[in-house]
Amino acid sequence: MGDATRVVARFSDGKVLKGTTQDFFPNRPSFHLLPADGSAAIEIRCKQLKALFFVKTFEGDRRRKDVRGFISAPAETAQGKKIAVRFKDGEIICGYSLSYTSDREGFFIFPADGGSNNLRAYVVTVGTTEVKAGPAAEVMAHRLLGADA
Repeated sequence: MGDATRVVARFSDGKVLKGTTQDFFPNRPSFHLLPADGSAAIEIRCKQLKALFFVKTFEGDRRRKDVRGFISAPAETAQGKKIAVRFKDGEIICGYSLSYTSDREGFFIFPADGGSNNLRAYVVTVGTTEVKAGPAAEVMAHRLLGADA
């Protein structure tokens, strides 16, 4: 199986679970999460999620303010092309993706903010209302975030 990976599961109904996983694969319908509170492992069905965030720590830095948008970031990096995502709950994230296509059930995004606690996130496509890649991602970020983008 491999090493346990720290994740934060954000469900489409607003529920949040923190824990570790050793068996998440984007092509499988479910995976197991061992909650950080030490309770029994839970099977999570991917279609219930908004996104699965792979994180450095469970705590993060509450004093830190995440950079929103792209802030003079390059159009393309080793992590892929720019991508902007708006979720059904209104949250907006910006980053880079190598794997986005609209016909997939989900895709990985790497944060545009290099100082983010998120290493990457697996976005479940049905939890989104708008996704733009390439130059359109920057236009979307400016439209939705204004001066913060």
